[in-house]
Amino acid sequence: MKKIQVCCGVLLACFSMASSLAFADPVWIDVRTLSESLRNNIPGDLRISHSNIVREVTKLYPDKSTEIHLYDKTGGRSDIAMSALERAGYEFVTNEGSIEEAKQKRGLN
Repeated sequence: MKKIQVCCGVLLACFSMASSLAFADPVWIDVRTLSESLRNNIPGDLRISHSNIVREVTKLYPDKSTEIHLYDKTGGRSDIAMSALERAGYEFVTNEGSIEEAKQKRGLN
């Protein structure tokens, strides 16, 4: 009986973790420079330079299944940041292109 209780507890814990991940809000990150972001930004989004992306994201979001959306001025730096995060083991990273495309995809225009 004790083994069944332990197994049920483990299964419940796994289900709870999976459920919370399935409903976690996606993370949107502006990988432009600070000066670019000060001129035009999306309130509430993080701003992390593409050159610091892995160091900062691993501190803030250690769960490699976090849904991450990246954008910049044209999508070039987002592509660099996406590749770096994928090499670091992040599974769900998307290059959303420019800030204008990110706004459009989210209905913020």
